[in-house]
Amino acid sequence: MKRFPSKQDILDWIEENPALTSKRDIAKAFGIKGADRIELKRLLRELENAGQLARRKKTYRDADKLPPVAVLEILPPLPDGELMARPLEWHGEGAPPRVLFVPKPGDPALAPGDRVLCRLTEVRGDDIDYEARLIRRIGVAARRILGVFRKSAEGGRVVPIDKGAQLEWLVPPGATNDARDGELVEAQQTGPRARMGLPKAKVVARLGDPTAPRAVSLIAIHQHGIPDDFPDEVIAEADALKPAGLKGREDLRPLPFVTIDPADARDHDDAVFVEPDDDAKNPGGFIIWVAIADVAHYVTPGSALDREARKRGNSTYFPDRVVPMLPDRLSGDLCSLHEGVPRACIAVRMVIDAAGEKRSHRFVRGLMKSRASLNYHEVQAAEDGAPNEACAPLLDEVIHPLFAAYRALRRARERRQPLDLDLPERKIVLSDDGKVESVRFAERLDAHRLIEEMMILANVSAAEELARLRQPLLYRVHEEPSPEKLEALREVAQASGFTLAKGQVLKTRHLNALLAQAEGTEFDELINLTTLRSMTQAYYSPENFGHFGLALKNYAHFTSPIRRYADLIVHRGLISGHGWGKDGLSPEDIEMLPATAEHISETERRSMAAERDTADRYLAAYLAERTGSEFSGRISGVLRFGLFVRLDETGADGLVPVASIGTEYFRFDADEQTLTGERSGLRLGIGTPVLVRLSEADPVTGGLILELLEIDGKPVPRVPGRGRRSGGRMKGRAKAKKQALERKVRRRRK
Repeated sequence: MKRFPSKQDILDWIEENPALTSKRDIAKAFGIKGADRIELKRLLRELENAGQLARRKKTYRDADKLPPVAVLEILPPLPDGELMARPLEWHGEGAPPRVLFVPKPGDPALAPGDRVLCRLTEVRGDDIDYEARLIRRIGVAARRILGVFRKSAEGGRVVPIDKGAQLEWLVPPGATNDARDGELVEAQQTGPRARMGLPKAKVVARLGDPTAPRAVSLIAIHQHGIPDDFPDEVIAEADALKPAGLKGREDLRPLPFVTIDPADARDHDDAVFVEPDDDAKNPGGFIIWVAIADVAHYVTPGSALDREARKRGNSTYFPDRVVPMLPDRLSGDLCSLHEGVPRACIAVRMVIDAAGEKRSHRFVRGLMKSRASLNYHEVQAAEDGAPNEACAPLLDEVIHPLFAAYRALRRARERRQPLDLDLPERKIVLSDDGKVESVRFAERLDAHRLIEEMMILANVSAAEELARLRQPLLYRVHEEPSPEKLEALREVAQASGFTLAKGQVLKTRHLNALLAQAEGTEFDELINLTTLRSMTQAYYSPENFGHFGLALKNYAHFTSPIRRYADLIVHRGLISGHGWGKDGLSPEDIEMLPATAEHISETERRSMAAERDTADRYLAAYLAERTGSEFSGRISGVLRFGLFVRLDETGADGLVPVASIGTEYFRFDADEQTLTGERSGLRLGIGTPVLVRLSEADPVTGGLILELLEIDGKPVPRVPGRGRRSGGRMKGRAKAKKQALERKVRRRRK
């Protein structure tokens, strides 16, 4: 027999042979037989009790190491797209080791929360302790829901706040996390989905009173998984930053830049200045300056700020709060172009002719100082002849030239003919205590359009400049409608008595001609909505496919790096292309451009959904006190189960269930988007004016239930008969059920 091993011998063996760690393996390695196995068992137990080994079923391993094969849970991807995982079982001291999941070709796509069995390899790296390779996936991510907890003697239930959710979730005793009745909670599915009965869940987070005024946006933040807390290292990095100086920059402080924003703007990331061009070769032309906060100076590639900004992708705006892409030290201070304060910027000087066409542009990295922080309404009033104290000194030097240049740009826009939809934007105004004070449609002034046109021109210049410099960038892409959606739009137009050009390459001017035909008619809103729905969704891409909606060949986002990561990438490209510093595009930025484009396109969609859901809930809360009131509106959507009606007063959308419309069966036509009464012939389609009564408003889900009273000024026809449930459809269902049963009996007899 070999020498009986010491405790250190056993530990050394386990470290060198992590796959052979059972008591039998250890005994075989040291030639231990018979009664000596009892002594080995005693040594192993002592090592386990001392914390030097961790027992796992019938094997032993170093308590501060992972086994060669382990079950891991996939974590959310890092900003560079890599997947990390955490061991589900960890017995060592301190934090569990960091595990990098390394996918192989053919591996299934994994989502955060998925559980996987992996083979682990220990690596020596600064940030990584193990690499994991998939053996098999053993479970998908547990489903999470947001809902209102209802306490019961058997634990409780979670009523989902999602309008589309039908089932409640059962919470057993001991899984309630001490949630109170009526409290907003986040719950996670436990165990497999039951074939019968309610699914089971456990409460993982308590979020407070769902009816509290400021809980509305909190619901959307949690429901859509929007990060709303900055890690300590990100805050510390931001707090350590100092304002940029003039070194390496062009001094633009003598130019009378101004910022023009909404009156309640939280940040100012763009400033403008216009002067007439004194070049004799450009009569009636203008020089337009657009200066944008130099966020790239502060948010450098690979920094904690950069990783967090990429993770968020963009800022998300709610009526009561903003979830910013960058900490307030940047978005509200160093990168906000405050009045009278020197601020680092990247600016573009653009020369246009009298017809509004751009003749040239030049980018500079500079230091500017805003002459004034103005809002749209006061600038418009000043141009219209009623300047206030802030605008009066700036009329001749700043405000009048801005509007003169805008009129030239507008002429160029009319020739270019970007898509001209007329869909007013609603604005929810909150009181100091967070309740909805009013809902109104945002007013569109020439001052708004002025800034919009100058930002578009700057974005075009940035895309063209980076293409000229052969620098990688993220384009803002908007592709033309698909043939299927275009044909559907054409059918709606023809049914409304209008024409949409066919047999030629579609351009926005063709759609504008259709919109012009419908303007002022009863089909105005129908054509605008259908045109909007025929559009593809804009996205970011390293490849240029043009911007159909703006009728532009080259377009990139450059003007809002405080709130959009895409703009920050464009700024870095300009810095690299012009050799302005070492804070331009990094090799990692360039390598990750496709993944970044996909990621920030998704975060943008996530924010849009969260903002839309929040608006719906605020509107439902606002209208809840007016249950039973009558409202005018128009049908905005038609589905098999009912009509969606957009209320004229607030722009809120509510559902008229098809079962509540009269007493007959309605046939649904998906192509024409209509419901037609089987006996009355009543035809309900998008754009039809209606009068409805508000039956129900749920502030938690944001759902509105409406009752249809009038259609195009006429009462809803009441067709004599025994009603929907005793009509032809129910008879048809009963007949089909009987036939199916008869077929089943015949098969059994055979």
